[in-house]
Amino acid sequence: MQRPNSQSSSSISDGDLHLFREGSHTHLHSKLGAHLAEQGGNKGALFAVWAPNASYVTVPGDFNSWDKHADELMMRAGSGIWEGFVPGATRGTRYKYHIEAPLDGFEAEKSDPFATHTEPPPGTASVVWDLDYKWGDAGWMADRRRANALDAPLAIYEMHLGSWMRPSGDDGGHPTYLEVAPKLAEYLIRLGFTHVEFLPVMEHPLYASWGYQTTGYFAPTSRYGTPQDFMYLVDHLHQNGIGVILDWVPSHFPTDEHGLGYFDGTHLFEHEDPRQGFHPDWTSYIFNYGRNEVCSFLLSSAMNWLTSYHADGLRVDGVASMLYLDNSRGSGEWVPKREGGSENAPAVGFLRRLNEEVYSRHPGVQTIAEGSTDRPMTSRPAASGGLGFGYKWDLGWMNDTLQYLTLDPAHRKYHHNELTFRMLYAFTENFVMPLSHDEVVHGKGSLIGRMPGDEWQRFANLRLLYGYLYGQPGKKLLFMGGEFGQTSEWRHEDSLEWHLMQQPLHSGMSQWVADLNRLYRHEPALHQLDCVPSGFEWIAADDWEASVISHLRKAASGEGTYLLVYNFTPVPRYNYRIGVPSGGTWTEMANSDSEYYGGSGLGNLGLVEAQASPAHSREWSVNLTLPPLACLFLKSSG
Repeated sequence: MQRPNSQSSSSISDGDLHLFREGSHTHLHSKLGAHLAEQGGNKGALFAVWAPNASYVTVPGDFNSWDKHADELMMRAGSGIWEGFVPGATRGTRYKYHIEAPLDGFEAEKSDPFATHTEPPPGTASVVWDLDYKWGDAGWMADRRRANALDAPLAIYEMHLGSWMRPSGDDGGHPTYLEVAPKLAEYLIRLGFTHVEFLPVMEHPLYASWGYQTTGYFAPTSRYGTPQDFMYLVDHLHQNGIGVILDWVPSHFPTDEHGLGYFDGTHLFEHEDPRQGFHPDWTSYIFNYGRNEVCSFLLSSAMNWLTSYHADGLRVDGVASMLYLDNSRGSGEWVPKREGGSENAPAVGFLRRLNEEVYSRHPGVQTIAEGSTDRPMTSRPAASGGLGFGYKWDLGWMNDTLQYLTLDPAHRKYHHNELTFRMLYAFTENFVMPLSHDEVVHGKGSLIGRMPGDEWQRFANLRLLYGYLYGQPGKKLLFMGGEFGQTSEWRHEDSLEWHLMQQPLHSGMSQWVADLNRLYRHEPALHQLDCVPSGFEWIAADDWEASVISHLRKAASGEGTYLLVYNFTPVPRYNYRIGVPSGGTWTEMANSDSEYYGGSGLGNLGLVEAQASPAHSREWSVNLTLPPLACLFLKSSG
């Protein structure tokens, strides 16, 4: 029976309903869900949930001894939204929605799709909470547009919060947001990264999904603390000059009974037809982007992380699976469009709307697409036919480069085009070049473990890979553990192998990454024109016999030009002449073969003088010693 003091109330206006229905509401989290309130002298909470096909909705929770009939919500006529005020539902109390529907006698206990906090898994209840927090990052927020700009250095440290650095005496527990904050800020500053990207922090029931099977689209996982604790982590990073990018998953959601699937006895958030609504790779549901209310839900989720949590960017997972109806499906397993083709038009429209809303409301942030297809104009404005993302992951570069580097050097000359092909498309998008978590899981092993040769050669190859990453035009991303050459494949249950830092080759690798980051950040030629063709120029791309390539990186001013030379064999190259654009001194700013990093110490004694000796169609040239399996960064004095 409904409690006598339960009252119906609403903070949802007719204007909210209009925006919700047309798919353009961007702050539904301030209207739906649970919100602390006081009515008639009673403290409690306003509850509102979208369940248009339900016949009966109540709010069982701590405040009514989980009586599923105690606090009934009322349907707002014509809206599909059930709402009401529940006394005694105060901050910290747990609750769910009890939903009944006439179809097949449906009855379920559902978590709140708009919950801002949840009980720690394996519990699945939502928690009444507020988002009050006193931010201290005003300086960062005022200036972050410059830090996130296309011509700024972007060196991203990708990490999984729960397995980065577990507490001492690890007993299987997780670190907290508060514990991670000072350690992570200090570490990122020491290694010179500009941004951190967290694998999804949104609430997820299966820890082994790393967050990619999201149930709480508005709640940071309570495994590590409260929403305010996560705010503190972001705040602390901002105050130390570190940007925060969040991995966000609008492409699919899990089938857990308490989640979004079959929410009100119908396929409300997902497509009813499994050929459209079920993803075979991830055994999860696919959002119905053709339903406007679902688009409002997802838009509001994105805005929540940018507004409530001051995120500096969203990396959008699974974009390819959203764009194409036949993604991971064979003949007869998908539904073609009437006019033919496999592009998912509603998903395209949603992504364009997402990016338009993000950049209009938060011009200082960036959106990043994980795009595994060659669809053009992903990072071009929607107004000109693009999807409107700020960046796109360059997975082609990653695949080609790792395939090349894992070859025995004796065979690399037969695959030289895998190094040079990228420059045919490098400026068709604004690229982030990822060496991400995907490359160190599912039996692939660690990056260092995939390099060929003996121990010295493996480390030399990995230093060369990182030098090649930082020398190429494009923003940089490296998954945690790679910066010091973790030897084991990443496991979400374990902490990183921090003990390896006591070994010279591993500490040398860490120092190499730190020095690359500092060089990249401080030298305009290495980042300012990352997304512009004029910032790159080949010197020699055709020396396949020696497996050597060389190119220039340039700044907008034309000053401080860099010469990058890579030797992908273990054979030192003496008296290797390379054409350069000007005379004068070329200073060796970085050498991956330095003894400082664990190399052999071969190099050019810090600098070389250009000679008036033609090479590579240039009047000037330098005569270099190329160390084995190494790269050189040389800066012009001109």
